Amino acid sequence: MSRVCELTGKKAMVGNNVSHAMNRTKRTFDANLMTKRFYIPEEDKWITLKISASALKNINKKGISAVIKEAKANGFLTK
Repeated sequence: MSRVCELTGKKAMVGNNVSHAMNRTKRTFDANLMTKRFYIPEEDKWITLKISASALKNINKKGISAVIKEAKANGFLTK
């Protein structure tokens, strides 16, 4: 599976490691992803999503149903 948040579309960014001597080498800044299971009472089922920490904060604030509805509207979630 790719390292992309299924609800927000967050993915790895590219940047530089910078040493004390100012030498620069490429590196990636990966998204803070975790796999979580959520219960959706409207559909009476459990779903497993790979989400970022910020998406989890949005779920705690707005609720899973509202966040899934937004993700489908933005084209991130196709399930």
